[in-house]
Amino acid sequence: MNTEKKRILVLGGGFGGLAFAKSIDPSLAEVTLVDKQNHHLFQPLLYQVATAGLAAPDIAEPLRTLFSEQEHVQVLMDEVVAIDLEREWVTTPHQSLSYDYLVIALGGQTNYFGNEKWEKHASGLKTLADAHRIRNEVLGAFEMAENLSGDSEERRRLMTTVVIGGGPTGVEMAGTLAELAHRCFRRDFRKIDPKQSRVVLVDAADRVLPMYSEKLSRKAKKQLEELGVEVLTGKKVNDIKSRRVILDDQVIEAENIIWTAGVAANPLTEKLDTPKAKGGRLKVEPDCSLPRFRNAFAVGDIASLEDAKGVPVPGVAPAAIQMAKHVANVIDKEIREGLVVGDERARSPFIYRDKGAMATIGRSRAVASIAGREFSGFFAWFAWLAIHLITLVGMRNRLSVFMKWIYKYVNNKPGARIAWRPSPSKAKPRKKKQEALR
Repeated sequence: MNTEKKRILVLGGGFGGLAFAKSIDPSLAEVTLVDKQNHHLFQPLLYQVATAGLAAPDIAEPLRTLFSEQEHVQVLMDEVVAIDLEREWVTTPHQSLSYDYLVIALGGQTNYFGNEKWEKHASGLKTLADAHRIRNEVLGAFEMAENLSGDSEERRRLMTTVVIGGGPTGVEMAGTLAELAHRCFRRDFRKIDPKQSRVVLVDAADRVLPMYSEKLSRKAKKQLEELGVEVLTGKKVNDIKSRRVILDDQVIEAENIIWTAGVAANPLTEKLDTPKAKGGRLKVEPDCSLPRFRNAFAVGDIASLEDAKGVPVPGVAPAAIQMAKHVANVIDKEIREGLVVGDERARSPFIYRDKGAMATIGRSRAVASIAGREFSGFFAWFAWLAIHLITLVGMRNRLSVFMKWIYKYVNNKPGARIAWRPSPSKAKPRKKKQEALR
């Protein structure tokens, strides 16, 4: 057995980076985990923060807390600016880090499909800052509408939100926004009728949730419409301007525009001399290593892989976790048995185990596909709730979220609906407001 500890550098504290650092044998390696944030973020519930259902600490946990009892893991809050695969170095603004093994788990970013100019008009949803901005602007729009008199076009625009993208995030966001406006706001205001507000979900595909069966897509659309969401499928977005979405056959005036239509790899991938797939994702070998660089691995959203059974591995949290654990096993075996890097005896191919998929649409509404069975409504929603509670990081987070959800369900109320103004000295133009964390 090789007793020399190897230096393993993990880039990213998301699902993949976290799972790898927790899975590697501490007797074999010293792990340095680098992330530009100091916390692990449970992204599947980010829309709940954006819609005032949960607070930021409910879905985030400091990385240092998560690894406080694992002395073989060092956490650095720093931003990677360059990766040199040939020299086996990673550069940040503060230091250069060498490695024996590299695990790239940097995740993705909002993809505007070459229309980056849309970003200033349509908010993405990838970070806590994004969620707080959306929440502040949606709540602020209704406050501004309350200040207007008469049934004006301006008031209608302020009470309109467009969500672009009919995948799970878009469906969850649209459904929850409709519940917030049509049900929760009805007793909050005196001059406006929140039931007259609009939530419009737009997607170029011919149905929402196209990764699900047509049956579940139809059920999801029906549940969205029951909540008051206007579902526009088969509609391509031609342009987005300030408070305006331009489709082929209509123009929608909306105070808030939220973009959930696509994900691209971290831009650092553009600088790497290794094959890329659509969206800049890194093509990897069956064992998740990079071609030509067998001591460097990519896991999660940033990796493009068709597994040993010919199944394209999706960019979802369970896949990132499974890939990370597989890579940890590969490296463990290679180090423990003193094998040369890339020895095929340690390089078993990754096989993705699909544990199902689900999307919530609102209170007691969801669709799910688990173990070949499809269901919707309350049972799907309850399964969604249970699985998300189980996978939340940290017992404090689970208890907090559980108590808030029970309170909301029993009392039919969302969380605190707090909007804030930027400090006058730091105010920026609209859509670029100074953000503040609760």
